[in-house]
Formats: sequence, structure tokens, C-alpha cells
Amino acid sequence: MDIIFLHDFKVKTLIGIYPWERKVAQTIQLDLEIALPSSRACHTDKIQDALDYALIAKRINEILAKKHFSLLEALAEHIAQTILTEFKSPWVKVRVAKLGIIRGVQKLGVCIERTSKPTI
Repeated sequence: MDIIFLHDFKVKTLIGIYPWERKVAQTIQLDLEIALPSSRACHTDKIQDALDYALIAKRINEILAKKHFSLLEALAEHIAQTILTEFKSPWVKVRVAKLGIIRGVQKLGVCIERTSKPTI
């Protein structure tokens, strides 16, 4: 399985359950590992046979600009499902962390792995 990754992707978004978190954007860190639908790009050296990192980052920024999530778990799931469906990845690992929210804790978050559902 061939995997691309985006690590230390930082973006500001509204996330949280407390009233102040619905008003003040927080910086979150995303780390993504995304399985390629095929290994064709390794042989052809053509972008149309690969996943475009820039398009993935742009799509995630669009999601985080439009949608408020209460929980990191829901945000991670939404991103995972977007990658699986829109980018046709067979597998994705999404790690999402809030930075510096709790005194003495540099970052806290969740990590999920999802696979695409096989079509019959």
C-alpha cells in the first residue's frame, strides 16, 4: 500500500463544547496518512495518477471554515469520510489535536483509522 502524508498541518477553526469555543477560533494540528487508490503514479510520474496534496489541504480548509464541530472525534470522522469518498482512498488515518488547551499539556487529541466500504 502506498501512502501519502500531511503532517503538522495547522489551521484555526471553531471547535469545542464550551460557549467561548464557539466564538474564538483555536489552532488545531492535523496529521494525515492517506492510502493511494493505486500505485500507478509511481510508474507514470503523472499527477493525474496521484492524490494532489494541495487539493486535499484546500478541501480540509473549506470544511473547517464552514462547519463547527463540538468534538475532535466528529471532526476527525468527517475528514476521514471526506478523504475516503471524495478522493477515493481505500484507507486513511487522521490525527487531530488541540494545542495548549490544558495547562501542562502541549497537545491533546484523537487518532482514527478508517477504510472505505467495499462496493458489491
